[in-house]
Amino acid sequence: METVQLAAKTRKNYGSRLARVIRRAGKVPAILYGHGMTPVPLEVETKELKKALHTKAGENVLITLKVEGAELKESTCRIKEIQHNPVTDDIQHVDFTVISLTEKIEVKVPLVLKHTEEAVGIKEGGILDVVHHEIEVECLPTQIPEKIEVDIKEMKIGDAIHVSDLALGKDIVCKLPADEVVIALHAPKREAELPAAAEEVTQPEVIEKGKKIETEESPAAGEKPAK
Repeated sequence: METVQLAAKTRKNYGSRLARVIRRAGKVPAILYGHGMTPVPLEVETKELKKALHTKAGENVLITLKVEGAELKESTCRIKEIQHNPVTDDIQHVDFTVISLTEKIEVKVPLVLKHTEEAVGIKEGGILDVVHHEIEVECLPTQIPEKIEVDIKEMKIGDAIHVSDLALGKDIVCKLPADEVVIALHAPKREAELPAAAEEVTQPEVIEKGKKIETEESPAAGEKPAK
């Protein structure tokens, strides 16, 4: 697993107003967490943070955080959470967490499908159902896989790939049950299989000529309209 160096500075104050000032300066407000330590408010360069995130590891990248103005001058950490602007998708805030390279952690690794267009069942009109786009695993930080690849070229309609079928590296443990379905290839739905009731609903009701329709707004026979 690749390790990226990232510089950070401590900040003394909190608040949305200060956070906006930090962002306008081309930086991202952040917090560093760690077991047995007081959280440290930080700010990092937006450009450098994006560069770290654009490695093959993505958000699972290991970061050597060099902090200016803190007792903890340097630490190995990973990204715990990233908050994005819902409109612009710009990074608004990031949480880092200090880790030990000798202790196992739980991370989510992206699932990547190979030969999707060549899959036997898809060529026959089958419907591909990807149940899990990410797989949660437990391993040492240095063993985090960049992705988990699955070749579905030989999948036929009715086939399924389970957790037990995934090729994980040595000492990497999946947190999902071994019999959990990860990918399935279903048969295509046919019009003949649709419920008959659905067809009946689409048919307009035929009213006999001259027959009066009784509704909540229309009084029944023998009743006088309410005044």
